Amino acid sequence: MILNSLELLGFRSYHSASCSFDPGINIIAGINAQGKTNLLEGVYYLSGARSFRTRTDRELIRLEEDEAAIRGAIVSGGREQLIDIYLSRRERKKIFLNGVKQKNASALSGRFCCVLFSPEDLELVRGGPAERRKYMDLAISQLRPQYAQTLGEFQKVYGEKARILKDWRERPDLLEVLDDYSLSLARLGAVLIRYRAAWCRRAGEAAERLHGEISGRDEKLRVGYTTVSSIEDPLDLTPAQLLETLLLHQEKHRQAELDSGLCLSGAHKDDLKLEIGGLPAGKYASQGQARTAALALKLAEWELARSDLGESPVLLLDDVLSELDGLRQDYVLNSIGGGQVLITCCASEEVRRKTGGKLIYVEGGKLRECTST
Repeated sequence: MILNSLELLGFRSYHSASCSFDPGINIIAGINAQGKTNLLEGVYYLSGARSFRTRTDRELIRLEEDEAAIRGAIVSGGREQLIDIYLSRRERKKIFLNGVKQKNASALSGRFCCVLFSPEDLELVRGGPAERRKYMDLAISQLRPQYAQTLGEFQKVYGEKARILKDWRERPDLLEVLDDYSLSLARLGAVLIRYRAAWCRRAGEAAERLHGEISGRDEKLRVGYTTVSSIEDPLDLTPAQLLETLLLHQEKHRQAELDSGLCLSGAHKDDLKLEIGGLPAGKYASQGQARTAALALKLAEWELARSDLGESPVLLLDDVLSELDGLRQDYVLNSIGGGQVLITCCASEEVRRKTGGKLIYVEGGKLRECTST
């Protein structure tokens, strides 16, 4: 899977910019606040019309503009393809694949896949459940079109139920449809939970192995998936049993939801359970242990995507090498061969010496390509 070229119009800090990429290593260089991360965000957006930085598309449009466009020429499944995405402050985004308009973003799932590793990902271990759910959702959505579509529907229903719980005292008539939304939330949540549980089982096995390779220590990483308290392992239940269990859990929490005005039961509270040496990683892991675990999780994501797609996804390293010590830097650089990589950094000459590849300078929202030597 390769990105041959990218064009950005009115996107973030870019008025108009384009560049081509090497099928191997690409080093995106420049001082801070010039647009390096914005460039990677544009690349990532092609994978599913989702940003890894914001949930609001309007924030992606340049302040001086009313519209933005992202165009990527890719090679996927041995075929050259073209992805065009148009954003507007007034209309819904439009997605075109090879010139044909698509109904929704799920059409991009599996078409072009990226795995991003940024300094924020180092908080996967120490951060809250929302960060780990985001990690799961972004990873699975790129590989499974039904998951991406179901997730969008779930978020919409969740928003409606949350509004009812917040406003029912002023509008008691809203309670007439509360149970309908709860049923829809459980049905959609059951689908998400099965996908998440299956993916996390595979990702956990890969991350545990990679963690041992990186750390070279006896301490072991353990990765588990947690959903509502009445479900120990979703994969032990049939879809019908899973739905029934979710509905029972919701019913037990119904009065508490009405009293608090919050959705207390459902897939929106799922999490990854991470342990290092048998202890909860979020509480007891050292900085080095947390970073090793986060690195193992991200490389596991890349490994699973490569396995499912039959080709390497594009790997995006956003200034992450500067956050890792020499041992972990070398492990990453030695593990990413055989696919396309885009690396943003300030110390471009050092990274170029270690990796070779094409150099692209970013300055003030403009791109300048330099061929490798």
